Amino acid sequence: MINGKKISLRALEPADIDLMYEWENDTTIWEVSGTLTPFARYTMEQFVKSANQDIFTTRQLRLAIDEKTTKKNNPVTIGYIDLYEFDPANMRAGVGILIGDKESRRKGFGLEALNLLSDYAFRILNLHQLFCHVHVNNEASIRLFSSAGFSLSGELQDWTLQNGNWVNVFLMQKVNDL
Repeated sequence: MINGKKISLRALEPADIDLMYEWENDTTIWEVSGTLTPFARYTMEQFVKSANQDIFTTRQLRLAIDEKTTKKNNPVTIGYIDLYEFDPANMRAGVGILIGDKESRRKGFGLEALNLLSDYAFRILNLHQLFCHVHVNNEASIRLFSSAGFSLSGELQDWTLQNGNWVNVFLMQKVNDL
């Protein structure tokens, strides 16, 4: 477990399947997640089963974001954060984050999660850089990644198709300065 002040990042557990199934099938976030079709519950079960494999094997790591300060001191899962396209040869990985619990958005949890994950990626996995793709019209995500030390590196033209319109995405990077 990776502990912060208000949240912790932890490995996936079978208890995460229902919440992941709900959030992955929330069509309101499909545009930013790149999802095109619904996920089966079985798919989520298999994903969680494979989550215990090493990141060097799967090239991906998903961690649950748990809020620490909840009723009765029982942490509540408020989102998930991923490293994807893990490339140990070039020492980089992509980052994706979802604060699925709408009540927990804009409270600093995403920023803390990104900072914890960045520290883990740079200090433990010895990565040189992290990157993300953010739609140019997703102001909240641009602010979040910028606040976490990601810099705008470029703009990819007509990168995704949303509601019949092409949308550009920003390529943002955070380089390990340790």
